[in-house]
Formats: sequence, C-alpha cells, structure tokens
Amino acid sequence: MDDNSKKTGKQYPFEYTLSIINGKWKIRIMYLLSINEIMRYGELKLEMPSITHKMLAKQLKEMEVDGIINRIEYAQIPPKVEYSLTEKGQSLIPLINDICHWGEENRPIVDGEVITHKWHL
Repeated sequence: MDDNSKKTGKQYPFEYTLSIINGKWKIRIMYLLSINEIMRYGELKLEMPSITHKMLAKQLKEMEVDGIINRIEYAQIPPKVEYSLTEKGQSLIPLINDICHWGEENRPIVDGEVITHKWHL
C-alpha cells in the first residue's frame, strides 16, 4: 500500500498528520513558503542545497497531492512554476512553531551554547 492509499484509508488524526508532514524536507519547504509566500523550484533548491532534485520534486508532488501547497505553472519558455502554501498548509504553521518551541525548551546545552532553532517561524 503506497503513502497516498494510506492517507485515504481509515486513520487516526495523529497518523494522518504525521503522514502529511513526514520526513525532514516537508517542514522545511513549508517554512520557506511561509516566509517567502511564493517561490520557484530553483529558489527552493538553493535554500536546501543538500536535497537532491529528485527528492525535492517528489516532496513537492506529495505536498501538492495532499493539498498543502499550490503549484502554478505558467505557459512560457523557459517554463516557470511557482509554489505557495494553501490554506490547509498555512494551518500547519502553528504546529511547526510548537515543534520548534519544544525543541528550544528541551534541546541539550552543549559546551554552554544555547542554539535557537533556525526554522522557527
């Protein structure tokens, strides 16, 4: 059973939420779109240099299917595609903020250094 079929089957709310934000890239993509509002594929890739093109394309497609992001393709040469958060995607931002806040409160202090979360919105 693939991820999309799991999302359409009977799931508890917790499982559904995790299926939407799973992985290390989706929350970062949501963060970037929340602060920039609209971004092109190349801009997202520049902000996340360690993600592969294949993985970024996969994550964006999954997020579009899940209704988290809008994808607008303009018919021009060279092709232009813009991504933005949907209302459903924007509704996840408080949850992401809570996760970041928890990390700030509970992260161990190493060598006396307190590091605040880079991804806090």
